[in-house]
Amino acid sequence: MSTTTGGKKVQMLDAATMVLATMRKKGIAGIPRNYELVYEALNASNPALTREFENLGPNPVQAELDEVGAKYFAHHHKTTVVDGARDKISDEVESMLRLLRQEQSSLESYTKLLGETYQRISTKSAASTEILTGIIGMLSSATGDTMEKGKVVVEHMVERAFEMEQVKLELDEYKRIANTDPLTRLANRRAFDDALPDIYNSQRDSMYHALIVCDIDHFKKFNDSFGHPVGDRVLGVVAAVMRSTLRKDVFIARTGGEEFAVILHGTSQEITMEVAERIRTAIEKTPLRNQKTGMDYGPITVSIGVCMASDAENATDLYNKADIALYLAKHGGRNQVQIFNEGMAGDIDRNWLIYRK
Repeated sequence: MSTTTGGKKVQMLDAATMVLATMRKKGIAGIPRNYELVYEALNASNPALTREFENLGPNPVQAELDEVGAKYFAHHHKTTVVDGARDKISDEVESMLRLLRQEQSSLESYTKLLGETYQRISTKSAASTEILTGIIGMLSSATGDTMEKGKVVVEHMVERAFEMEQVKLELDEYKRIANTDPLTRLANRRAFDDALPDIYNSQRDSMYHALIVCDIDHFKKFNDSFGHPVGDRVLGVVAAVMRSTLRKDVFIARTGGEEFAVILHGTSQEITMEVAERIRTAIEKTPLRNQKTGMDYGPITVSIGVCMASDAENATDLYNKADIALYLAKHGGRNQVQIFNEGMAGDIDRNWLIYRK
């Protein structure tokens, strides 16, 4: 796979390694929003983003990175939710602890009073009605005060619990936005990187999973011939077709640029190939026309690489092998499905530089 950065073609044998190397070189902090920004800039799916990233220079500060990120990624506006949530939760917890400490002190004082009262009642000097009446009044007052304080503590605790639940809801919403590609509304690369390793959580079940990677053929042609709005529409059409073709519980992600990925659970090689072919056929049959002018932008096709989880050692190996199958699908004429086998490794070495979008 290749990408354009500064007008040069760079072979992306390992996109993650390339991103991390760039971040280290430029002194960019390794936080999720920076990773996404650098990945998309290096991927060059949006030339304007790539140019702005390059214009930041060798050592961009976080404020500059966030300004660019907020411009191209809607969810970057939500970073303040996470930045402020930690302090807010800390304040709420501290407030709750103070209330509990006060309640503990009040209960200890009340317990001490009960003990002293018991001692006084137990003595002969406490036999008079006047003394007993005084003790009962004192206990009644102390009990009422303690119950009232306890009621106040409970009310405060309920308020704090509600406020913390609101913070949790804000964080859940941020997580959803941060893991969603804003253009296609599919899961993004961050979500994909989190989901793929789960395949290997169980050695017993890993043999029943598979990865499908799809890449739009000649995607650059749509951008160059018709402009980026049409290119964005192509991405949206492919995403919509994949979503409608697959079950709702199937994980689908836009992993970068014009590439998509599907993680299948509880599947066989035969079923996986049927699913991949169904995706390819559905996309090929979907027209891309301008509804107002009637202009036909030409067919959309995808090349697809497949790898069964049982043919890989871990998530990284699984992705690399599915990618190899994708490369050979491209080299074999595009608009086809290839499944990885061990014999492909030698072919990819000979044909690597032939592959282009």
